[in-house]
Amino acid sequence: MLYFQNVTKTFQLDDVNTITPVKNVTLNINRGEFIIIVGRSGTGKTTLLNLAAGLVKTTSGKITLDESDLGEMTDKQLSELRTKRIGFVFQFPSLLPSFTVLENITIPGLFVMKESRKQSHGKAIELLNKLGLSEKTNVYPRQLSAGEQKRVVIIRSLINNPDMIMADEPTSDLDNKTEFEVMNLLKELNYDGVTFLMVTHSLQLIPFATRAFEMEDGVLNQITNPR
Repeated sequence: MLYFQNVTKTFQLDDVNTITPVKNVTLNINRGEFIIIVGRSGTGKTTLLNLAAGLVKTTSGKITLDESDLGEMTDKQLSELRTKRIGFVFQFPSLLPSFTVLENITIPGLFVMKESRKQSHGKAIELLNKLGLSEKTNVYPRQLSAGEQKRVVIIRSLINNPDMIMADEPTSDLDNKTEFEVMNLLKELNYDGVTFLMVTHSLQLIPFATRAFEMEDGVLNQITNPR
């Protein structure tokens, strides 16, 4: 589904200095997998995720999503790809404070076809019910707990029926109990067929992965037997 072939990313810091957070990474992610990449801050995890989403271009190497070469796509095509095929769960909830839960969830539906927009409201209600938030439809983010906010973000990432969810430290601001609840939810969605690419600093989340990798100084190495 998603294939990194000898991918390197270098940033120019100034006229002389550069930094290379991703070094010659090759990775093949199959449909239905739950890939977790662990590593400390500054090891290149988030840059790798941004490359996978087409938010930054590779310096060398190639990334393909199915048959599409991300390096050959225009900004408009990449934006459409992210809107229709990729859902995002960020480290912090990033909910709009003046919008209700339902309004926050249905925002991605504003950027797709009219027919899909009409369905997004019903899908949002369905997902809110499934995730135990049916009574929170018309409340505002400040009225939610941290775990509830995270679940709203997860629902929002699913609203356009993406092929893949990309998650950047999705449990870093949660207590242990809530972290476990959120990871079980993500695993349940994975069992339903959603593909996940997740980066985290937490080694204790490795058992949730179908395959796990460690990133150190831009180099990606597989961890054997994650479960």
